Amino acid sequence: MSHHFDTPTSMEDPRLNLCDFYLFSGRPGFTTMAMAVNPEADLGKDGLFRDEGVYTFRFDTDGDGVEDVSFKVRFSAATHADNGDHEQAFTVVRAEASASRSGVDGDEVVSGHTSHLAGNGEVRAFTGQARDAFAGNAGGNEAFLAAIAQGRYLPEAFDSREDFFGPRQVAVIVLEVPHSMIGSGQVHAWATISLHGHAPEQQVSRWGLPLLTHLYLTTEEQREAYNRTSSEADDSPITTQIGAAIQNITTLAGTTGDPAAYGEQVLTRFGALNLPYEIGTPAAFTLAAFNGRALRDNVMDVMLSLTTNSPLANGFHPDPDRISNDFPYFDVVTHAGRGIE
Repeated sequence: MSHHFDTPTSMEDPRLNLCDFYLFSGRPGFTTMAMAVNPEADLGKDGLFRDEGVYTFRFDTDGDGVEDVSFKVRFSAATHADNGDHEQAFTVVRAEASASRSGVDGDEVVSGHTSHLAGNGEVRAFTGQARDAFAGNAGGNEAFLAAIAQGRYLPEAFDSREDFFGPRQVAVIVLEVPHSMIGSGQVHAWATISLHGHAPEQQVSRWGLPLLTHLYLTTEEQREAYNRTSSEADDSPITTQIGAAIQNITTLAGTTGDPAAYGEQVLTRFGALNLPYEIGTPAAFTLAAFNGRALRDNVMDVMLSLTTNSPLANGFHPDPDRISNDFPYFDVVTHAGRGIE
């Protein structure tokens, strides 16, 4: 959950599973973007990232639904470090215009190795293993949606108290760049993972707004279609399904006199299913407004409350012990006896 293991592709290779996406202001004058992938991350088992994968942060800067600037991260095959962990080299490139939409071309902005801090005075990057910053009542959500499928509204499903993500670790990519490398004013952002090798490039994971696939897309086919669809493509089958799900849930909940109109209202709020953010402002993903997403934002409660038109809470908040005030902001996991370099 958020998007943990939501498609057949991600179940076959968790390194291609895009779990979460965050966007917020870092140090003064800089924007931080982060994605969590691979809910089975383990430094000692294998490479954390797929060497044929392209892990991309995408930014639409003019509101037309098409990316204008992208930051693409690629990894080498894994090798054994001296301490026994697997290590991978990585490179980040920045691309504009048509080059930002596909392929691996761009201008290199930083490079380094997993589990090590990388930077060049302006751009900072970290790729490696961390405790999952997301918290949520996955069991309660499954019971809630199972009841909805049976035609019952069951908010008490969240009375159970088990944070599925507490013991989990993920692989993270954290990139901090000057605001000027993205743009100014409001942008709309999303993250993707694509495969790029001998075959034509194929997008396999997509993340714009949290919990879309788990709350609204009820079949593997729907989830796979969403993950493989680019932002500029026709999302109408996906938004139709989302609107129908919200209409059904609010009808069962009895929380609005016009469920169809409420569903349309929420779809308007969701827009192109990407994350809006005013560059340089404090990030906050709240019931009142979406403006980026900070690690401490309780996005599950926000999405449940919007979906049901009621103050529905899942029972958990992100654990501050998993979050740092300093770059790379996640609670990083390293080999015993070795810190981040």
